[in-house]
Amino acid sequence: MQNHQENYIKIMKEKNKNKLVTYSILTMGCQLNENDSEKIAGMLENMGYSFIEDYKKANLIIFNTCCVRENAEERLLGKIGEIKKIKERRNVILAIGGCMMQEKNMVDKIKKSYPFVDVIFGTHTMQNLPENIYKATVKQEKVKDIMDIDGEIYEGLPIKRNDQFKASVTIMYGCNNYCTYCIVPYVRGRERSRKPEKILEEIKQLAQEGYKEITLLGQNVNSYQGDNNIRNFADLLEEVCKVDGIERVKFISPHPKDFTDDVIETIAKNKKICRMIHLPLQAGNTKVLQEMNRKYTKEQYLALVQKMKTKIPDIVFSTDIIVGFPGETDEEFEDTLDVVRKVNFEQVFMFIYSIREGTVAAGREDQIPEKIKHERFNQLKELYNNSVDKNNEKYIGTVQNILIEGYSKNNKTTFTGRTDTNKVIIFEESEECRIGDMVKVKITEAHKWYLKGEIIDTKK
Repeated sequence: MQNHQENYIKIMKEKNKNKLVTYSILTMGCQLNENDSEKIAGMLENMGYSFIEDYKKANLIIFNTCCVRENAEERLLGKIGEIKKIKERRNVILAIGGCMMQEKNMVDKIKKSYPFVDVIFGTHTMQNLPENIYKATVKQEKVKDIMDIDGEIYEGLPIKRNDQFKASVTIMYGCNNYCTYCIVPYVRGRERSRKPEKILEEIKQLAQEGYKEITLLGQNVNSYQGDNNIRNFADLLEEVCKVDGIERVKFISPHPKDFTDDVIETIAKNKKICRMIHLPLQAGNTKVLQEMNRKYTKEQYLALVQKMKTKIPDIVFSTDIIVGFPGETDEEFEDTLDVVRKVNFEQVFMFIYSIREGTVAAGREDQIPEKIKHERFNQLKELYNNSVDKNNEKYIGTVQNILIEGYSKNNKTTFTGRTDTNKVIIFEESEECRIGDMVKVKITEAHKWYLKGEIIDTKK
């Protein structure tokens, strides 16, 4: 971390000494946003702030925004309105960051309609938060800290993890793909990869602290670029699997066009890599995919899935699908349903297309009526829901390696965890194991959204 910012951390820590000053972070986006929020929390705790769950009672409120979906904007503005009422009653600092703050129209709207917002920071300036909080609290200045160019990669930021046994590690930032519906390349910048030694250093430290599961994060992880020794994503996966203490490795999100044979081979020979692969489809029709700028066809996607199923027989897939992309016909949407049937996804994350200002697709005149979009969404949802029971039944009688994540919300004598295909498992607790252990569980029952099982072996 920059020495400049470390000085501001020390100044704020001294200012907050012997005071109960609290912070709360509301994260509104993806796993990358969540990872950013962990770093924000790390900086704030080093500055002497203490976490409080209820943001309405905090001295410092951070909104970490997302701009992928249309309702994200509505949600943010609603929350800002709530804080205005709080500010009228007591002194509270409000800082807003994340992807949405890289959109000029949103920043202009906030500055005009919500002038009481104290700090606005972007995705490339998060590391400056200690200085910006100092300016807002001590100098009582309004701060706007936005960079429109691609940011640098800052190592060594403090981080407060949200989990004791599972951790996410960002391996790269930004995106070069420019899908026509997506605002991310404009707000996260172009691709920048972390140095492999820094990634491995972080993961080894996590292993020493008792973490068992690592999720590698990036907008497009399989376009990762390393150095002479660890050249690409396949090499990085291989090295992560060698770290003692790490029992599970996940990654999100890959791009189908970049899913190379060496990555498939690496997954096949490393049992630590989870067998649920998230492979975003977005649409199943080749013409629609071309208009989305996805750079693969329906046939190429299906061929990739089949290749992976052949090389890795126990693999399953999750995906993202956008319903109602501009110009999509009923016949073209049928191609999406066809791919869903053929791949038999274990999980489908479905989204109704929403216009994102600044993207290519936003300017199209052939937008699909909301009624049709919702009808198609319901068709896709019904198709997926009908497949869930059948997919769950195949687990009955199998033995699964489970990371015990905690107690069931509804029964404090029952453990919960996940298979390496991301299925939620509920099973009776045992005196021989505890939260954070890896255990073998035999699946005995299948329910719609979870499986039941019994421990047959423990290994600590």
